[in-house]
Amino acid sequence: MTSMNNIRLIARLDIKGSNLIKGVHLEGLRVLGTPNEFARKYYVQGADEIIYMDAVASLYGRNHLSKILTDAAKDIFIPITVGGGIRSVDDAREILRFGADKVAINTAVVKDPSLISKIAQEFGSQCMTVSIEAKQVALDKWEVLCDNGRERTGIDVVGWSKICARRGAGEILLTSVDREGTRKGFDNSLVRAVSSAVNIPIIASGGMGGSADMISVVESGADALAMADIIHYGRADFISLRKAASDAGLGVRIYDATQSYRN
Repeated sequence: MTSMNNIRLIARLDIKGSNLIKGVHLEGLRVLGTPNEFARKYYVQGADEIIYMDAVASLYGRNHLSKILTDAAKDIFIPITVGGGIRSVDDAREILRFGADKVAINTAVVKDPSLISKIAQEFGSQCMTVSIEAKQVALDKWEVLCDNGRERTGIDVVGWSKICARRGAGEILLTSVDREGTRKGFDNSLVRAVSSAVNIPIIASGGMGGSADMISVVESGADALAMADIIHYGRADFISLRKAASDAGLGVRIYDATQSYRN
């Protein structure tokens, strides 16, 4: 579902311990630096949102981003989404209390879809993002993966996205495991299939190589883009990407670098 609103340009920061990491296909993780140094840079450049994903939280049973989040909330005034290791309404409440605006959940809601409804009812659908890690298994067919891409579920992505929307999810963070970290472009077929099946916003994640990929995925139905490799390695920044989107006729938030942007 592509909305009539501006597309959102989002920085995705995958975290392990206290480090920002990046991999390919969610594997081979490389340490890049301190998460909030990157987050502050993206905020100043005009990112619309920040997503923090605790890449190993599902292994250890809880999210470890509270300190990172507390520090970030002091001087980053754009919406922050946090994912990884959130298993209950109480976990979500704690993350929101530390300064997040939204929670993104994958593994726990696959195991218990009612958690989507519970969090949406408690905090509002706008706080409940379902994270879907999608692995292509056949032509125009994708399987949901859990545990940061480590576990197969046998669940069809498109069917699952419909359940998530019906349960009250406010949006879907849709990550192509096949494209993640490859710089080969988003899986536009995946985005098209999911966006045509639901009427909630889709954040496309995984594979952005350049501004042309941004344009094609929006045309395929994405409402937002989550970027990592392209910005972490300095191949593009939010200033240039926002201009490229605007030049292509896409609606983007007008950003004045001389003014602090507060949500």
